[in-house]
Amino acid sequence: MKSVAPTELLFDRVAAPRGAPFEAVLFAVDGGRLCAVDFAGYESRMDRLLKRRYGGYRFNQARSAKQRDPAVAHFGARIAAYLAGELNAINDLPVSLGGTAFQQSAWLALRAIPTGHTATYAAQAARIGKPAAVRAIGAANGQNPVAIVLPCHRVIGSSGALTGFGGGIATKAWLLRHEGALLA
Repeated sequence: MKSVAPTELLFDRVAAPRGAPFEAVLFAVDGGRLCAVDFAGYESRMDRLLKRRYGGYRFNQARSAKQRDPAVAHFGARIAAYLAGELNAINDLPVSLGGTAFQQSAWLALRAIPTGHTATYAAQAARIGKPAAVRAIGAANGQNPVAIVLPCHRVIGSSGALTGFGGGIATKAWLLRHEGALLA
């Protein structure tokens, strides 16, 4: 039986700004596209999603700025810019998703929610032409491998409640305040 080498992913992290409920944003790159974005403290979630997609994988992590792959440096700079207040800096970053066709349509529809706004799970389901799939949308958002860039944090309950987020409700609230969608 032939052994398959694990997929090598480029990995880096961007420090969170003061006051954020997370220490850093972690990200992985595959073939010049973001394949994972998550938060420090949620490494097990990132690992689970990457294993589901790739089976075996390993991170190639740069030890210094001189060793960084240009794509990794570019993604890191754009994520840092977003965290520093350039809220549209991440809007057009290329992503590599995996997942089912339904999940991909749900995830890509997240980009239609403008920065500083929110939408309900029902609105997201309607946006992809599956208005009865509200629960499936919630489940898909929970498996979103590219948090922030595909902004599932902008999806809220029909009552306006901040429900479910892989990085925790405190992080979801912080991101929405950061984008101006929540005033308090």
